[in-house]
Amino acid sequence: MATIHLTKEQFLKRIADYEAVPGRFEFLGEKPALIDFYAAWCGPCRMLAPVLEEISDEYSGKIDVYKVNVEEEEELASLFNVRSIPTLVFIPLNGKIEVAQGAMGKPQLKGAVERALLS
Repeated sequence: MATIHLTKEQFLKRIADYEAVPGRFEFLGEKPALIDFYAAWCGPCRMLAPVLEEISDEYSGKIDVYKVNVEEEEELASLFNVRSIPTLVFIPLNGKIEVAQGAMGKPQLKGAVERALLS
C-alpha cells in the first residue's frame, strides 16, 4: 500500500474532525497512523520519501501512512505546530500522539513505528 496524500477535507474524514470538535483531538482512524509533513523542495523530505513507502508496504494492514504537503495544507501544519520539515506525527489508536522532527533512516523509523504505534 502506498502512502496517502492528505488534503484538509480528507484529514477531517480520516484523522480528526477538528472543526466539529474544536479544542479536542478525537482520532477517527481504524488503524494507527503515521503522518509525514513535508515540502517538495525539502532535501531531507525527499530522502525520507522512499523509506516511508517501504514502511507503508511492510506495515500494510497494521498502520496507515499519510503525507501532508505543508505548502498546500498550511492549516494542517499549524494544527500540529509544524515548524520544520520533515515532521513525523505518530497517532496510536490509544495513547499520546508523538512528534519527531528530521529525517530518519529505516531502522530508526521502524523502531519508532513499533514503539509509538504498535506496542
